[in-house]
Amino acid sequence: MFSTPLSSHVGHGEFTDVYDPAEDTFLLMDALEKDVNEIKKLSCTDINPLAAACSVESAKSNGVNIQPIITDLVTGLLPRLQNQVDVLIFNPPYVVTPSEEVGSHGIEASWAGGERGREVMDRLLPQVSSLLSSHGFFYLVTIQENNPEEIMQSLKSSSLQGTVLISRQAGREHLSVLKFWKT
Repeated sequence: MFSTPLSSHVGHGEFTDVYDPAEDTFLLMDALEKDVNEIKKLSCTDINPLAAACSVESAKSNGVNIQPIITDLVTGLLPRLQNQVDVLIFNPPYVVTPSEEVGSHGIEASWAGGERGREVMDRLLPQVSSLLSSHGFFYLVTIQENNPEEIMQSLKSSSLQGTVLISRQAGREHLSVLKFWKT
């Protein structure tokens, strides 16, 4: 087991408006720990420059070097990284909220998922298959209201096989990390 990464700077000082690590973050960490031998290198993207800077600080605090890319989902990566991504990890805004909250510039953008909590997620899902390498993996955090079974069926039509890697009840939320790979 790995120790919990240092993150005391998140939600404080210049990072006040960055989402604090919570149950979904720790579930995702547990899932990735299960697959640590399949994960070779780290990078990240975020639409929020402050969240990207906070990720750099988190990485630095834990002895890791990352170079975030400021972009909306994977817009800044295509077509250059088509069929090149070995590990794609997505902890999207998944909470069911009114659609008008999606894409705001406040901290609510980190959780506001719109209708069924899938509005942001559904923008990325059609691109996953074209991003993953032949031996790549995609990890996705969901809640029950996102309909994980429907997501797995949807990606199956894009030639991706999927499974529920880990699940956990966290308060009122039933969280899952789904794992996908090319068939």
